[in-house]
Amino acid sequence: MFDPVQLRSFLAVADTGSFTRAALRLHVSQPTVSQHVRKLETEAGWQLVARDTREVSLTDNGDAMAGFARAILAANEDAARYFSGAAMRGRLRFGTADDLAITGLPRILREFRQLYPQINLELTVSQSDQLHRRLKAGQLDLVFVKWVSGVSGSQEGAVVKQDSFAWVGLEQTVLEPRSPVPLIAYPAPSLSRRLAIDALETAGRTWRITCSTKQISGVLAALRAGIGVAVMPASLVPEDLKIITTRFALPPVGDVDFTLIRNPLANTKVVDALTQAIMGRKLTPHARPQ
Repeated sequence: MFDPVQLRSFLAVADTGSFTRAALRLHVSQPTVSQHVRKLETEAGWQLVARDTREVSLTDNGDAMAGFARAILAANEDAARYFSGAAMRGRLRFGTADDLAITGLPRILREFRQLYPQINLELTVSQSDQLHRRLKAGQLDLVFVKWVSGVSGSQEGAVVKQDSFAWVGLEQTVLEPRSPVPLIAYPAPSLSRRLAIDALETAGRTWRITCSTKQISGVLAALRAGIGVAVMPASLVPEDLKIITTRFALPPVGDVDFTLIRNPLANTKVVDALTQAIMGRKLTPHARPQ
């Protein structure tokens, strides 16, 4: 039998990648979190967390334990809600920006549905501007969008993660200094398309659209085919692609916030539950600039 308190401390370390941040999340001391994890490792008979001076990561057995821990705690909470009559119910219309769907968000949503099976989750995937318009029209309850940091309106909502836009391409990408920049982009209106073109024109660089696609899968396919470069948040760059901003002296595009914005007329408890599930979770590791 694994202690739920120890499991919660272990998952907080797994989610945040830090004993210190795990302690802050749980409102306990760091030594308490460390003690819980050591006791869990003793019970399991295996090392679950690899520690060094710079970072904390899970071992293979730690990854396995994380899956079991989530299932154990979810079952525990389901049973508690069932017998207390407090199972949360309702409808939640959730929208997410297309490229945010390639992060850890699908895993978070899967765990959310396991934890709250009585909530009817309806998912819409689109571009940030379109999602924001639908939220304001009352068609969505909560949206997860990309907002340009520091501009008017960007203070709306709760920032989950701050990032920077980067120019992305293949390792073998070659750009001639005086030739138009081959641009892979979403159709207008699109935040990343607008920022990329504005940055190029401000820097006096010419450009041409070599691929226009409505989905992140199309952007990634075009990048991997080597037919151009694209602008995307640095933390969303897959391992087989590279950040090439510095290599070709491409102009900076700016910073971006991954932001949750809610409909004030929506079911507060249901929206709060998903907001809490997303806030503080690690979405993807940052790419290394080239």
